[in-house]
Amino acid sequence: MRRATPVVLCAVIAAACSPQSSENSASCGFAAMAGATMLLEQLRGGGRFIETAPEGFQGTVPARVVGYGTTAALVAYGPDGAMVGYEGPGFPTLPGWGLLIVEDSLDAFKGVLIYETEPPTGAPLLGGVVGGNYTVPLYGARVTWSAVSSERCPMFAPLDTADTG
Repeated sequence: MRRATPVVLCAVIAAACSPQSSENSASCGFAAMAGATMLLEQLRGGGRFIETAPEGFQGTVPARVVGYGTTAALVAYGPDGAMVGYEGPGFPTLPGWGLLIVEDSLDAFKGVLIYETEPPTGAPLLGGVVGGNYTVPLYGARVTWSAVSSERCPMFAPLDTADTG
């Protein structure tokens, strides 16, 4: 029984370090959680909420619920503003909210991060994020992207566009 422990430990380490997807590694999982927390800290420390969705926020966009992987989501516009259709895992019931992230230095849209917490108060509402039978509010903010994402462990994995048509 004592010899099985090192074998199991080696298997877990090998799986965590496999190059399949950075989102599947333990270190990038921790980095994603830390990045989501850093985003909240940026918002609490005088975050720069935006009042309108940026150019380029349309079609298929990367989205993820904190603690889950990146999923393709579809953006549409309606009378309530920008609506993001999310079909991935972990969508919150209520409370919950989505954050449309814009990199402040390049003014570039990066993705939508979905939190399972109470939404921010006083921020301009851009629309909503729909998942199953629930819709949570969508806000947007300019953030210091380099503080929450890295090349090795990006906040959003690249979307596989081979299946979209």
